[in-house]
Amino acid sequence: MVSRILWNIEQKMRTSIEVLKTELATIRTGHATPALIDHIKVEYAGVPTPLNQLASISAPGARLLVIQPWDKSSIRSIEKAILTSDLGLNPTSDGSAIRINIPPLSEERRQELIKVARGRVEKGKIVIRNLRREAMDELRGLEKNKDISQDELKRALDQLQKLTDSFIANAEQAGQDKEAELMEV
Repeated sequence: MVSRILWNIEQKMRTSIEVLKTELATIRTGHATPALIDHIKVEYAGVPTPLNQLASISAPGARLLVIQPWDKSSIRSIEKAILTSDLGLNPTSDGSAIRINIPPLSEERRQELIKVARGRVEKGKIVIRNLRREAMDELRGLEKNKDISQDELKRALDQLQKLTDSFIANAEQAGQDKEAELMEV
Protein backbone atom coordinates (compact mmCIF):
# COMPACT_ATOMS: atom_id res chain seq x y z
CA MET A 1 0.00 0.00 0.00
CA VAL A 2 2.72 2.46 0.97
CA SER A 3 4.77 1.72 -2.13
CA ARG A 4 1.67 2.23 -4.32
CA ILE A 5 1.01 5.65 -2.76
CA LEU A 6 4.65 6.70 -3.19
CA TRP A 7 4.72 5.42 -6.78
CA ASN A 8 1.51 7.35 -7.66
CA ILE A 9 2.84 10.56 -6.13
CA GLU A 10 6.16 10.14 -7.94
CA GLN A 11 4.30 9.84 -11.26
CA LYS A 12 2.24 12.95 -10.49
CA MET A 13 5.38 14.89 -9.54
CA ARG A 14 7.13 13.74 -12.72
CA THR A 15 4.15 14.99 -14.73
CA SER A 16 4.22 18.35 -12.95
CA ILE A 17 7.91 18.76 -13.86
CA GLU A 18 7.12 18.00 -17.52
CA VAL A 19 4.33 20.60 -17.47
CA LEU A 20 6.72 23.13 -15.93
CA LYS A 21 9.34 22.48 -18.62
CA THR A 22 6.67 22.89 -21.32
CA GLU A 23 5.56 26.20 -19.79
CA LEU A 24 9.15 27.43 -19.58
CA ALA A 25 9.66 26.56 -23.26
CA THR A 26 6.93 29.05 -24.18
CA ILE A 27 8.89 31.95 -22.66
CA ARG A 28 10.56 33.86 -25.47
CA THR A 29 14.32 33.86 -25.71
CA GLY A 30 16.54 35.63 -28.21
CA HIS A 31 16.29 32.87 -30.81
CA ALA A 32 13.43 31.27 -32.71
CA THR A 33 11.83 28.01 -31.66
CA PRO A 34 8.40 26.65 -32.69
CA ALA A 35 7.56 25.93 -29.02
CA LEU A 36 7.45 29.70 -28.56
CA ILE A 37 4.10 30.02 -30.36
CA ASP A 38 2.72 26.43 -30.30
CA HIS A 39 0.38 27.17 -27.41
CA ILE A 40 -1.21 30.33 -28.86
CA LYS A 41 -4.96 29.89 -29.21
CA VAL A 42 -6.43 31.03 -32.54
CA GLU A 43 -10.14 31.71 -33.04
CA TYR A 44 -10.94 29.28 -35.88
CA ALA A 45 -14.53 28.50 -36.91
CA GLY A 46 -15.70 30.01 -33.62
CA VAL A 47 -13.51 27.71 -31.52
CA PRO A 48 -10.21 28.62 -29.79
CA THR A 49 -7.73 26.20 -31.37
CA PRO A 50 -4.00 25.76 -30.64
CA LEU A 51 -1.87 27.18 -33.44
CA ASN A 52 0.01 23.91 -33.94
CA GLN A 53 -3.30 22.27 -34.98
CA LEU A 54 -3.92 24.87 -37.70
CA ALA A 55 -0.51 25.21 -39.29
CA SER A 56 3.01 23.89 -39.54
CA ILE A 57 5.56 25.97 -37.67
CA SER A 58 9.23 25.96 -38.60
CA ALA A 59 12.34 27.88 -37.63
CA PRO A 60 14.49 28.12 -40.78
CA GLY A 61 16.86 30.59 -39.14
CA ALA A 62 18.01 31.61 -35.68
CA ARG A 63 15.72 34.66 -35.67
CA LEU A 64 12.87 33.62 -37.99
CA LEU A 65 9.69 31.58 -37.55
CA VAL A 66 7.56 30.58 -40.53
CA ILE A 67 3.93 29.55 -40.09
CA GLN A 68 2.24 27.78 -43.00
CA PRO A 69 -1.51 27.46 -42.33
CA TRP A 70 -3.25 24.46 -43.83
CA ASP A 71 -6.30 26.66 -44.43
CA LYS A 72 -5.24 29.95 -46.06
CA SER A 73 -8.42 31.67 -44.83
CA SER A 74 -7.13 31.40 -41.25
CA ILE A 75 -4.12 33.67 -41.86
CA ARG A 76 -5.86 36.80 -40.50
CA SER A 77 -6.99 34.97 -37.35
CA ILE A 78 -3.48 33.62 -36.76
CA GLU A 79 -1.91 37.07 -37.19
CA LYS A 80 -4.44 38.56 -34.77
CA ALA A 81 -3.79 35.86 -32.16
CA ILE A 82 -0.01 36.40 -32.36
CA LEU A 83 -0.41 40.17 -32.06
CA THR A 84 -2.66 39.89 -29.00
CA SER A 85 -0.39 37.35 -27.26
CA ASP A 86 1.98 38.65 -24.58
CA LEU A 87 5.05 37.68 -26.63
CA GLY A 88 5.53 41.08 -28.28
CA LEU A 89 5.94 39.65 -31.80
CA ASN A 90 4.94 41.25 -35.12
CA PRO A 91 3.85 38.78 -37.79
CA THR A 92 4.02 39.62 -41.52
CA SER A 93 2.01 37.75 -44.12
CA ASP A 94 2.49 37.22 -47.83
CA GLY A 95 -0.93 35.62 -48.30
CA SER A 96 0.25 32.02 -48.04
CA ALA A 97 2.62 32.04 -45.06
CA ILE A 98 3.29 34.15 -41.99
CA ARG A 99 6.82 35.15 -41.06
CA ILE A 100 7.86 36.34 -37.63
CA ASN A 101 11.24 37.96 -37.09
CA ILE A 102 12.39 37.42 -33.52
CA PRO A 103 14.05 40.64 -32.37
CA PRO A 104 16.93 40.43 -29.91
CA LEU A 105 15.82 40.93 -26.31
CA SER A 106 16.64 44.13 -24.48
CA GLU A 107 18.18 43.82 -21.03
CA GLU A 108 14.97 45.14 -19.46
CA ARG A 109 12.84 42.56 -21.30
CA ARG A 110 15.25 39.78 -20.28
CA GLN A 111 14.78 40.73 -16.61
CA GLU A 112 10.98 40.73 -17.02
CA LEU A 113 11.08 37.28 -18.62
CA ILE A 114 13.32 35.97 -15.84
CA LYS A 115 10.70 37.12 -13.31
CA VAL A 116 8.01 35.32 -15.32
CA ALA A 117 10.15 32.15 -15.40
CA ARG A 118 10.77 32.34 -11.65
CA GLY A 119 7.04 32.72 -11.05
CA ARG A 120 6.29 29.62 -13.10
CA VAL A 121 8.99 27.65 -11.27
CA GLU A 122 7.50 28.71 -7.94
CA LYS A 123 4.03 27.57 -9.05
CA GLY A 124 5.55 24.23 -10.07
CA LYS A 125 7.17 23.86 -6.65
CA ILE A 126 3.83 24.64 -4.98
CA VAL A 127 2.17 21.87 -7.02
CA ILE A 128 4.86 19.43 -5.87
CA ARG A 129 4.41 20.46 -2.23
CA ASN A 130 0.64 20.03 -2.54
CA LEU A 131 1.19 16.54 -3.93
CA ARG A 132 3.43 15.79 -0.93
CA ARG A 133 0.68 16.94 1.43
CA GLU A 134 -1.84 14.74 -0.41
CA ALA A 135 0.43 11.69 0.02
CA MET A 136 1.10 12.53 3.68
CA ASP A 137 -2.65 12.62 4.36
CA GLU A 138 -3.09 9.22 2.68
CA LEU A 139 -0.21 7.71 4.66
CA ARG A 140 -1.46 9.12 7.96
CA GLY A 141 -4.90 7.72 7.13
CA LEU A 142 -3.35 4.26 6.75
CA GLU A 143 -1.63 4.59 10.11
CA LYS A 144 -4.83 5.84 11.75
CA ASN A 145 -6.74 2.83 10.41
CA LYS A 146 -3.96 0.56 11.78
CA ASP A 147 -3.03 -0.61 8.25
CA ILE A 148 0.61 0.39 8.86
CA SER A 149 2.67 0.91 12.02
CA GLN A 150 4.13 4.19 13.25
CA ASP A 151 7.59 3.02 12.17
CA GLU A 152 6.34 2.28 8.65
CA LEU A 153 4.69 5.70 8.57
CA LYS A 154 7.94 7.39 9.59
CA ARG A 155 9.93 5.50 6.92
CA ALA A 156 7.32 6.32 4.29
CA LEU A 157 7.28 10.01 5.25
CA ASP A 158 11.10 10.10 5.02
CA GLN A 159 10.95 8.54 1.55
CA LEU A 160 8.26 11.01 0.54
CA GLN A 161 10.37 13.95 1.72
CA LYS A 162 13.41 12.70 -0.25
CA LEU A 163 11.21 12.31 -3.33
CA THR A 164 9.80 15.81 -2.87
CA ASP A 165 13.27 17.32 -2.40
CA SER A 166 14.54 15.72 -5.61
CA PHE A 167 11.59 17.04 -7.66
CA ILE A 168 11.92 20.51 -6.12
CA ALA A 169 15.59 20.44 -7.16
CA ASN A 170 14.52 19.40 -10.70
CA ALA A 171 12.13 22.36 -10.86
CA GLU A 172 14.83 24.76 -9.66
CA GLN A 173 17.30 23.36 -12.20
CA ALA A 174 14.78 23.84 -15.02
CA GLY A 175 14.35 27.45 -13.89
CA GLN A 176 18.10 28.04 -13.75
CA ASP A 177 18.52 26.56 -17.23
CA LYS A 178 15.83 28.90 -18.57
CA GLU A 179 17.44 31.91 -16.87
CA ALA A 180 20.81 31.03 -18.43
CA GLU A 181 19.11 30.70 -21.82
CA LEU A 182 17.46 34.11 -21.37
CA MET A 183 20.75 35.76 -20.47
CA GLU A 184 22.51 34.48 -23.61
CA VAL A 185 23.14 37.32 -26.00
